[in-house]
Amino acid sequence: MQTTARHEPARVVRIIARTNVGGPSLQITALMRHLDRSRYEQHLLAGFVDEGEADYLDLRAPDVAVTRVPGLGRGVKLTGDLRAFLTLVRHLRRLRPAIVHTHTAKAGTLGRFASVVARVPVRVHTFHGHVLTGYFGRAGTFAVVSIERVLRLVTTHSVVVGANVRSDLIAAHVVSAHRSSVIAPGVVKPAPIERSAARFELGLQDGHTVVVFVGRLTAIKRAERFVEVARSLAGEPDITFAVVGDGPLRAELEAAGVGLDNLVFVGWRSDLAAVYAAADLIVLTSDNEGMPVALIEAAMQGVPAVSTRVGSVDQVVLDGETGTLVAAGDAFQLLDAVTTLVHDGELRDRFGRAAAVHALASFSEERLVQDYDDLYARLLDDSRSRERGRRASSADESVT
Repeated sequence: MQTTARHEPARVVRIIARTNVGGPSLQITALMRHLDRSRYEQHLLAGFVDEGEADYLDLRAPDVAVTRVPGLGRGVKLTGDLRAFLTLVRHLRRLRPAIVHTHTAKAGTLGRFASVVARVPVRVHTFHGHVLTGYFGRAGTFAVVSIERVLRLVTTHSVVVGANVRSDLIAAHVVSAHRSSVIAPGVVKPAPIERSAARFELGLQDGHTVVVFVGRLTAIKRAERFVEVARSLAGEPDITFAVVGDGPLRAELEAAGVGLDNLVFVGWRSDLAAVYAAADLIVLTSDNEGMPVALIEAAMQGVPAVSTRVGSVDQVVLDGETGTLVAAGDAFQLLDAVTTLVHDGELRDRFGRAAAVHALASFSEERLVQDYDDLYARLLDDSRSRERGRRASSADESVT
């Protein structure tokens, strides 16, 4: 860790659009709880979750203090966005932070522009993924990229969750190669949970091979692919496919799964450790991801994975070592990979043991907190050096 001269705790303001269940909320919670309070005074500004979404802070982090900002939530609405922007400027002028750290696209846009207006010296943004593919049409993607290219000019440093995602963003001129770095997610290894007890709690059949999908039920996650795998294996005995999560497509997915006795919808769960304890295999079917925390949390508990090869998933799932990667959109590959691991318990166990070793070595919460401590220390030192240089230059000009 870098050492700096003794200062009062640096004030850090975090801004996120909404604290829904997912990787960004988990990472923010870890930092809010565990960054050294003698070095950092932290404040969290966030919008509200959408109707039908669970709030991560309510479910898993009620101890984390948050100030809600109306209009900051998901979706673009001119009046609400303007209200949120002005509210952010007011908070930042009152708090006078040394660092503003934004998360998620909308909060990153409003928060960084508000930081410029409020004259915050250090502006950090974390890309937990990107929206370069799979979210918008050509015109929408062009607009988003154009805005991000402008924001790059006012961003002190960009953090990206994975190497592949960072390469994509550099290629799109959204982040600068010399003012960006990779900090992977970090999670806590949960206490052991007995499998049969976990399955009883979730209403899953003990003695079955349990395959889980964990995530928000939205278009980009492509959970219908999971439903189709369940349909293809409907004649196989003693296999249960469990969809863990909720979202706007739940009713549509449930309708698609009508008649499948091997498919259950569990809904949102605050006790995801129990989900992974109950699981034999986790499947990710997305068209776009950053670095999915669900795969990391599952690996921590020794659950192997089948996943589409998207984003920086290959840093979590080591193909042929901790799970299997398949091409996004290749239904045959996906079905073949799941079928192989469902039928081969010895291979699942080998992948699962390797997954736990890899996850514990690469994705600990302690490593995450230390990485951000190091980054903040360096950025604050640079900021103070620039300020001293400006003062010296002003003094020289006044003398002359």
